[in-house]
Amino acid sequence: MRIAIVNDQNIAVETIRRIVITVPEYEIAWIASNGAEALEKCRKDKPDLILMDIVMPVMDGVQATSAIMESCPCAILVVTATVSGNATKVFEAMGCGALDAVSTPVFNGEGKIVGADDLIKKINMLGRLIRVNNTDRKTVPIEKKSTSSVVPPLVAIGCSTGGPKALSIILSGMPKNPGASFVIVQHVDVQFASGLAEWLNNQTKLDVTLAREGRQPEKDTVYIAETNDHLVINSDLTFHYTKEPRDYPFRPSIDTFYLSIDKNWPRKDIAVLLTGIGKDGAHGLLALNKAGWHTIVQDEKTSVAFGMPKTAIILGAAKQILPIDNIEDSIMKQLKKRV
Repeated sequence: MRIAIVNDQNIAVETIRRIVITVPEYEIAWIASNGAEALEKCRKDKPDLILMDIVMPVMDGVQATSAIMESCPCAILVVTATVSGNATKVFEAMGCGALDAVSTPVFNGEGKIVGADDLIKKINMLGRLIRVNNTDRKTVPIEKKSTSSVVPPLVAIGCSTGGPKALSIILSGMPKNPGASFVIVQHVDVQFASGLAEWLNNQTKLDVTLAREGRQPEKDTVYIAETNDHLVINSDLTFHYTKEPRDYPFRPSIDTFYLSIDKNWPRKDIAVLLTGIGKDGAHGLLALNKAGWHTIVQDEKTSVAFGMPKTAIILGAAKQILPIDNIEDSIMKQLKKRV
């Protein structure tokens, strides 16, 4: 895998370079000291993965991510000195197309590199994600189980690359009391889940929180999958996290969540699949469509990455294909038929 480094700090560049070349399958494609230089180099020589800093002169990482995804799209991992301190910019970069984020490795007082393993794990995971982009995920039929429990309407939303921005557009238009429960499965590492919930809380009138183990979805609340394990709804209609499928690179898996609500949720409500690379969520959305759910897919023009929506459309999983600005209105129209 050919990897590019974008960072204006020489010590950070050298630290990252040393870590990357410890893996025989990895090579350094090029190095840039700011976003503008990275954009120019990417146009001439597109790498498999870019390790992008956030705070840089001339053009920062958010601007660079947006420009690169517009003109020469490729996989981008944000590597920043402090993920929590730069949370807003991290989510902005992810909204523009960055896949994930990790803290920049540093030398400690003993001359050892701290954070090297975390960086390599992220690169490995994204490498697998890139490789499976053109492969199909087989799904196993699930026996349906009925229940008479009284629950609110459910809006299940899955998203990946470009998801935070898409989510903010949908949720910002929601009224305070839509009468439904919203559950979001965004491909995001556990260390960013709480930050994403906090960030989205500032974008909507609804209460945004993490989907805690054993909690049942309540109306007028937005739940975010909070761990690297897969979120599911159990037969008792509470949240649960499972490690299976263990070898699936998309974590948490949208397909796994969709298939769990197809099996256990007693209502036929609304499922939405937004922007993202790969194919996660498409097969699960098809199952929900066949079961009678109203399924919505983001259109190509407004998607940062059209992989997941495109696969869902090809499979015939979408009842509606809409630009991101129209999805909130469609959800509310469907909820009025269900509340």
